Amino acid sequence: MKSIFSNLTFQVLLAITLGVLVGAFYPGFAVHAKLISQTFINMINMLIAPIIFLTIVLGIAHMGDMKKVGIVGGKALLYFEIVTTLAILIGIIIANVLEPGVGIHAATGDVGKVKTYTDQAGKINWIEFFTHIVPHNIFEAFTKGDILQILFFAILFGYGLNKIGGSGHSLLATFDKLSKVFFNIMKLVMRLAPVGAFGGMAYSVGTYGLETLIPMLKLMGSVYLTCFLFIFVVLNAICRYYKFSLWQYLKYIRQEILIVLGTSSSESALPSMMQKMESFGCDKSIVGLVIPTGYSFNLDGTAIYLSMAVIFLCQVFQVDLSIWQQITVLAVLMVTSKGAAGVTGSGFIVLASTLTALKIMPVEHIAILLGVDRFMSEARAITNVIGNGIAAVVIAKSEHEFDESKYQLAIQPASLEKIEEEI
Repeated sequence: MKSIFSNLTFQVLLAITLGVLVGAFYPGFAVHAKLISQTFINMINMLIAPIIFLTIVLGIAHMGDMKKVGIVGGKALLYFEIVTTLAILIGIIIANVLEPGVGIHAATGDVGKVKTYTDQAGKINWIEFFTHIVPHNIFEAFTKGDILQILFFAILFGYGLNKIGGSGHSLLATFDKLSKVFFNIMKLVMRLAPVGAFGGMAYSVGTYGLETLIPMLKLMGSVYLTCFLFIFVVLNAICRYYKFSLWQYLKYIRQEILIVLGTSSSESALPSMMQKMESFGCDKSIVGLVIPTGYSFNLDGTAIYLSMAVIFLCQVFQVDLSIWQQITVLAVLMVTSKGAAGVTGSGFIVLASTLTALKIMPVEHIAILLGVDRFMSEARAITNVIGNGIAAVVIAKSEHEFDESKYQLAIQPASLEKIEEEI
């Protein structure tokens, strides 16, 4: 057994702690910390496009029946809609019960910063968002790292490769080797996760300061509590129904959870989550379709945050919403929350677009959330990652494409230790 200091989970935890301390006592370091964190995230992002493409192409090419691809995609989208709607509903209910905005004195905030988000929110066209899935230039899609466009092209490429039959075996073998190369690069990059986590946490604390949290502690506590309840009540119920352990699953992906906590980016865990879920027992083709699609359509944590933020702002600025108006909030969020991963600065932009659609208050009111949004992004990103992995297991089990022997092996303590030593 290796020393605890060589354990990646311990290293990330230590890095997060150091990041908080450096950010609190040396806030001037935040500028450099942002560069450190962004460089690590960039290293992850450079691997996302090829890994998604190769995983989906290999999965579909080996699947045989293309009808199955459509069935899996349809099931995944239906599941995403049901679960995210439930997340929005829970967020609205708990925000009404806990009333995190009651008693808070409304500050004007930095309206200048908000203008950037509101301008972008005004440009969002939801029909264009869905038609944008079809790329006009596939090389541009890879260059920009547009997950949905790459997913769309990979499905078509996999279909074409599937149809040429035996003559495509040599190309498949090449793709399989390329996939192994990229996952080996990913393992190397993941060794730098503590550095990325340190930079991300030092930047957050150094830029916004722990003192900005005090007036908003009730909102932060409410969001974290709601995400906690959603994971351990709703998602746990789903896990129990499909006969696998939520606790064992969380232990299995604990490194990814900590990396997301440190970097505040769910995309930083995307490549390793795809590999982990395959080793967890999910079929490669299921993982390739469900995980990338879930990053745009299965944002449980984001859905919770957006619903609670809207109700919070209404409470702060004393906007009384009737039950029918709150149902309207639910309906609007069912649409706007789906675009959260497709837009830069997603949290505020989608919140701004939601308030614009609802017309219940000036959009500039979101300025009071600027100081604490970064600290709540960890809760929503972690919930998103956990929810996407569970979605992959649910769809795999529903399609009888879940390897129980792999699952039993993956949850063994010796296997968990081996995985951490290999990364």
